[in-house]
Amino acid sequence: MSAPEIASPAGRPPSLRRDLAVGLSLGLSLFWLLAMITAGFVVRHELEEIFDAALRQTAERILPLAVIEQINAEDAPTSRQISALGPPMTGQITYVLRGRDGRIALFSDDADLAVFAQPLAEGFHTVNDHRIYARSAVSGAYRIEVAEPFSYRREARLDTIGSMFLPLVLLLPASFFGIALFTRARLAPVAALSVEVAGRDASDLSPLTTPGLQLELEPIRTAVDRLMARLSRTLDAERSFTANAAHELRTPVAAVLAQTQRLVAEAPEGPLRQRAQGIEAELKRVARLAEKLLHLSRAEGGGVLADTASDMAPILSMVAEDFLRAGHGGRLRLTLPEGGASLRIDPDAFAILARNLIENALIHGDSAKPVEVTLAPDGGLTVSNAGPVIPPEVLSRLTARFERAGSISGGSGLGLAIAAAITRGTGATLTLTSPAPGRSDGFEARFRPAGRHASQ
Repeated sequence: MSAPEIASPAGRPPSLRRDLAVGLSLGLSLFWLLAMITAGFVVRHELEEIFDAALRQTAERILPLAVIEQINAEDAPTSRQISALGPPMTGQITYVLRGRDGRIALFSDDADLAVFAQPLAEGFHTVNDHRIYARSAVSGAYRIEVAEPFSYRREARLDTIGSMFLPLVLLLPASFFGIALFTRARLAPVAALSVEVAGRDASDLSPLTTPGLQLELEPIRTAVDRLMARLSRTLDAERSFTANAAHELRTPVAAVLAQTQRLVAEAPEGPLRQRAQGIEAELKRVARLAEKLLHLSRAEGGGVLADTASDMAPILSMVAEDFLRAGHGGRLRLTLPEGGASLRIDPDAFAILARNLIENALIHGDSAKPVEVTLAPDGGLTVSNAGPVIPPEVLSRLTARFERAGSISGGSGLGLAIAAAITRGTGATLTLTSPAPGRSDGFEARFRPAGRHASQ
């Protein structure tokens, strides 16, 4: 039978720290309450014995005095047969002295004669919410009955048990606070392990190094390390295959492209040349795809961070010049910071990033409107273009491989995936927005370096 699931508010998963703190606190409270209840029964029993013993001792002390008083009253012709004896007793104890015939001969000033309405045998009795002890003397000629109200006993019992519960009321909140601090301190390695695992991605699959893990957490870290090792080997094999395949394709594709271009030049006007030109276009697309695959392999393989910061403005200028020579210079609007923009990123990786973002804007944007490329002093790169608005559900998928957002243009579907991989490798952020900020249409890609990578 499976254990029941613990529901959590707002659909959030249950907190181990909260469950431990609440469970331990409730368990401690329950055990303390049971202990206090048990102690209350024990205290009640012991108090009853103590009060009964005190009542018996009181009766034994009063009995001789009461008998003497009664004998003197009988010898004195002016004495009354029934009289009060002394001031009221302390502790609300009252008594009566009976003769052999059972009639009351003496009684205390505050005695309630209704409580002593019937003669009682020797021993303890309970009458009208009073505890009564009866004792005979002078061969049964006299019998004293001493009574104590239960209200006095209840008051004493409540005072005693209340004094026991007072420390509990004061200590329980302190115990809850201590339990919360203890569980938080002992579960701190769990949070540290979670943070370390969450910070890993495909660019960093090295073994975890969280310190201070308890024995129960060591197998989890070991299992995660093994999983990341297997994932690393799988990714390495995939990247190696992609890089090798793309590299090996470049030479034969280039050779076939050269022969095709020669065929186009030599073929007469007509269907043959048109078919040759179609083959040439497809071979160029294959060549671009092989180049993109090499870029993707480089981006996902890590090593995109440099040891020192360098100025990215000249790199972006060279990339823009490449597009100028390719015939796209008229559409580019390049803005560079006067003081340069230093980043701790590999220059080749930044060039690949910029090239793919610009190429994506040129291919998928409105060909009649310019592409704005802006490099900020902190190294942030913004590329925006005009064009139709991209729906949010499509926008969220654009960094996936071979995702073209339904475009029929000649893109490979890898440009934004390459840019996203480089962004992850540098710890930066890549934000895609459509429509572009401040416009009713268009698309904007914004690369923002992490603070620790930017040079101030």
